[in-house]
Amino acid sequence: MRNAVPAGALALLALALAGCGAESADLFEVQRTGADPNANVDLVVNNGGTVSCNRGKAVALPGTGLLDARELARKLEQQAALSIELPREPDSILHYVVRTSNGRVAFSETSPNRPKAFDELVAFSKDVIENVCKINR
Repeated sequence: MRNAVPAGALALLALALAGCGAESADLFEVQRTGADPNANVDLVVNNGGTVSCNRGKAVALPGTGLLDARELARKLEQQAALSIELPREPDSILHYVVRTSNGRVAFSETSPNRPKAFDELVAFSKDVIENVCKINR
């Protein structure tokens, strides 16, 4: 019989490691670009409930923002793993590159055949950029 580590010891070790002050992982990063200078924003959403715009100071997500971000990250997992890159249409104003722990996606707000999650990301990003980061186009 092998020497087994008691389950309680493993649980304590896991709790100790989780509570060592380690920073939360990022859920996703959105790089939004466009012709307007205020359209160009690098938004990072952290699993600890904060966001930062253009590498600025992290700010808390209000209300259900963290829950919404986590749900959006789950919805983007499959597309990111497939590295979906939709064509940029000539009439597009904004272009998005989204990085997750699974990969990346790229699209414009007018790209054809966008998954619903891409439109949700556009709305989420716009809301956070304008209302949390206070960057208006």
